[in-house]
Amino acid sequence: MHRSMLFLCVAAVATAIAGQWPRTTWAAGQSTPAAEETQRLQQVLDTASQRAKPGTLGVAVLDLRTGVTAGVLAQQPFPMMSVFKAPVAAAVLDRIEHGSMSLDQKVTVTQHDVSDGSAVPSVGAQFKAGKTVFTVERLLQGAVSESDNTAVNVLLRVAGGPPMVTTFLRAHGIDGMRVDVDEAGISDIFNDVKPGQVVSAQESDAAYGQRRQRGYQAFLADPRNRSTPSGAVAFLRKLQGGELLSPASTQYLLRLMAAQTLPNRLRAGVPQGVHLADKSGTSGTQQGRTAAYNDIGILSWPDGSVVIIAAFLSDSPASGKERDALFADLARSVATATRP
Repeated sequence: MHRSMLFLCVAAVATAIAGQWPRTTWAAGQSTPAAEETQRLQQVLDTASQRAKPGTLGVAVLDLRTGVTAGVLAQQPFPMMSVFKAPVAAAVLDRIEHGSMSLDQKVTVTQHDVSDGSAVPSVGAQFKAGKTVFTVERLLQGAVSESDNTAVNVLLRVAGGPPMVTTFLRAHGIDGMRVDVDEAGISDIFNDVKPGQVVSAQESDAAYGQRRQRGYQAFLADPRNRSTPSGAVAFLRKLQGGELLSPASTQYLLRLMAAQTLPNRLRAGVPQGVHLADKSGTSGTQQGRTAAYNDIGILSWPDGSVVIIAAFLSDSPASGKERDALFADLARSVATATRP
């Protein structure tokens, strides 16, 4: 490889490791295996971005085997929704490693902790059925594998609040991801209510619709609980590489992510034999538009190759079936582009 080309390749890997996303890495007319992969990947992501319109798709990909990166709006912050449960779990596991919490620690769930988005057999559903005490381990399983909103609210309360997650991320060089509020806070934004405000039971359908529309627009504009696609890739790369947690805690969190089989987004397009550990996130829909529809994941091949992908779809009028197809095709095409 020519010395200048080798420098560019190393620079691209270093930039990705730093959590920043390179601009154009390859000069026109140059042809190397990495340059060809870059071009294939970029074409895949550009095609997906066009397909997502008039919604906005932000996506970033990193092939750890080659160091190749590609992205569309990779530095633009997008609302995470339940994607934030993965970094919350990482920060909690860090607390456990430092002795301030334990997996078998028992925590009492209160009515104040309960949030919508709690389906059987989740922590929220079990609370409603009469169970009030859970271990931290059960809460982690609920938050990550079941994407239970109540479980993550409780974990944040016990661990010291949302800012401790951002502090953890910054301490590990992850600047493109931030956690500011819990699920109840996100719900308040989306429903256009102030914390503690009680909506009148006499609210008319028209007033409800207007309030929800205001909340939808406020949610799209709110900077809290956001991640850039490149920031999400940096988080997953550092997690997979053992830079955030001990080997045991790393594998524990990756198992929890791999156990999230629903909703079936990127997973639906992953080739047979390829392992996926991911975390998705979904907002509400207002007047036929979905504010956030996301999935971030680590694809691992039997030979040890790893590709990381983070996809955030914002303000999309597409149907659920269309959004799912977009994510499945994206995973399938990325796998093909990195392993032609």
